[in-house]
Amino acid sequence: MNPIGLNPEQRTAVITHSGPVLILAGAGTGKTRVITHRIASMVQRGISPGQILAVTFTNKAAKEMQSRVRELLPKKKVSRDPDAPSAEAPTKPTICTFHSLCVRILRMHIEKLGYKRTFVIVDESDQLGAIRKILSSISGKGPNSDPSTILSMLSQFRNGGSRAAAFQDPSVRALAEHVAARYESALRACNAVDFDDLILLTLRLFREHADALEACRQRFQYVMVDEYQDTNAAQFELVHRLTEVSRNLCVVGDDDQSIYGWRGAEIANLLDLEKHFPEVKVIKLEQNYRSTNIILRAANKVIANNTRRRGKQLWSSKGEGSKIQLQCFTTDEEEARVVVENIEYDRIARRIPWSQQAILFRTNLQSRPIETALRKAKVRYRLIGGQSFFDRREIRDLFAYLRTFINPHDDVSLLRIANTPARGLSDVTMERLLAASQERQCSVFAVMRHTDVQGAMQARTSEAVRAFLRFIDETRQPLEAPGDLKLASWAEGWLNVTGYVAELTRQEKNAEAAEARVRNLREVMATLDDELEDARGGTPLERLTEFLEKVTLDQDREEEDETTDGVTLITMHAAKGLEFPHVQIVGLEDGLLPHQRSKLEGTMDEERRLFYVGITRAQETLRLSHCGSRKKYGQAMPCHPSPFLKELPPDCVEDADVAASKPVESESGGDWFAKMRAALD
Repeated sequence: MNPIGLNPEQRTAVITHSGPVLILAGAGTGKTRVITHRIASMVQRGISPGQILAVTFTNKAAKEMQSRVRELLPKKKVSRDPDAPSAEAPTKPTICTFHSLCVRILRMHIEKLGYKRTFVIVDESDQLGAIRKILSSISGKGPNSDPSTILSMLSQFRNGGSRAAAFQDPSVRALAEHVAARYESALRACNAVDFDDLILLTLRLFREHADALEACRQRFQYVMVDEYQDTNAAQFELVHRLTEVSRNLCVVGDDDQSIYGWRGAEIANLLDLEKHFPEVKVIKLEQNYRSTNIILRAANKVIANNTRRRGKQLWSSKGEGSKIQLQCFTTDEEEARVVVENIEYDRIARRIPWSQQAILFRTNLQSRPIETALRKAKVRYRLIGGQSFFDRREIRDLFAYLRTFINPHDDVSLLRIANTPARGLSDVTMERLLAASQERQCSVFAVMRHTDVQGAMQARTSEAVRAFLRFIDETRQPLEAPGDLKLASWAEGWLNVTGYVAELTRQEKNAEAAEARVRNLREVMATLDDELEDARGGTPLERLTEFLEKVTLDQDREEEDETTDGVTLITMHAAKGLEFPHVQIVGLEDGLLPHQRSKLEGTMDEERRLFYVGITRAQETLRLSHCGSRKKYGQAMPCHPSPFLKELPPDCVEDADVAASKPVESESGGDWFAKMRAALD
């Protein structure tokens, strides 16, 4: 393969196939292009596609890579001779997320750990339900018993790494171990796993069963990891165990964009790679294809203040570009108003559509005054990071039903739908059944079948329990029988039997809102029969299991149509990986960026990296602003400029007010009026 259109460093990365390789891909240097061309190059050089594994963090990134690789690989030739023997389809490279990879491995080998292959994957709502159940049985819960907080701390503890340092105190560690054991036991009793388990159980499998590890090593001879700076301790161990024999590991990342330490990412995985692979070949990608050189020089100068990093200097062939505009405002309301005025000026005078403009900020709370100003000016916008479609109540109820039909011993799902809609199983009844299940150490579904439990209930309640059991058994029966069951029709049938849709409509006072909720249900049910790659020819139960698995693994947020002309409002964390022609970063104040807690936690370097990420989102123009005061809890609080602003090179920045007061040349002035007339016409 002769990779066309690659610069020398990219070409070196693409054709280096064997041994450990670290591709330091700076912001905007075309890393996805390099990864996909490298996979295609390996296949062209005779490496079996089935031996290639590329791992990334989001389904969106994995799908983009899959699409690009398909375009680069030669198409399969189809024989025109109808009598010719049909050849099997060639194997494909495995391109997926960490969690998807572990699901594949566990589906093949999890029985070695005492689980059934039909395990279900619980989401955050189900996890919180399990935590609440544990907390309800612990006396003296104390002030730190918020389920979300406990779940977050439990995840840190179970994943290990530097984030687990908070559990060094013996008493704290003992409590964490106790809660973790109860939590893991609760999930295992339901043959369920959570997202952390997918990786942790795979690691346990590798440690305890050498044959399973060897099978995976034989399957994946060449491993690539994207966004390597975002890996945590467990993900690092997973990758290391897979590649420590073959040594064919290629990691792609940028330590200057490591901004997820609060989520468990270990930047040391990238910085200290030579400790584990001394022979690693380091290839730097420094030619940026996104931004102007003024923007890149500013970014380079800022990030150089982080001492523990792998040095690189981004540059571009796009020219110098305009200087970065810096402006100070009296209040956050004034900042919001002027930012919107700038957007409208650019739209009218410079013909820059809203969709090419983005406003970046450190925290979501900063969006309020900006949204107010945008609405007042009737400027359309998209706030990235709203409620996920799959977090809607009706969708969560539907999925709880589906999970219950797959695995009735899934307490979390069963408890959610037992009396939804009302069927005579009150909260008091379910609490008693839950207590009985804890006492007998079995699932709620199992305890419902116990005749002595039913006998202790009132006759009407006992009949409601039996009716519910019949409903579950009769609805599950078609799933277990071989055949081409249409899952959409099946779901429509039992939803009508339960009266859920009618109840959903009655609960909404607004007819339009009720119609929207029902439409959401119909949309999901319509996808139940979509072709699923791994379940072709399987039972309806297996197809339904894979459907839920794909939905649960897909954590990418549903967003508004990106083709709509609207200004993008987004946090700097969420903006990583994106780019916009024109960017405004607001709220550059000490206490916001860097965040106040970074000084206490010693994470100033990560805050600087976050600023670096914000700067390098801009392609053509960049505006920065800060305020003298900002409202907090209704009170105007004094603010000071971010210390990071002093790190910007003076020759790349100019005061926005001074720039606006410069005399306009006659030629550019005439051009401006021509654009205004055209806009008005």
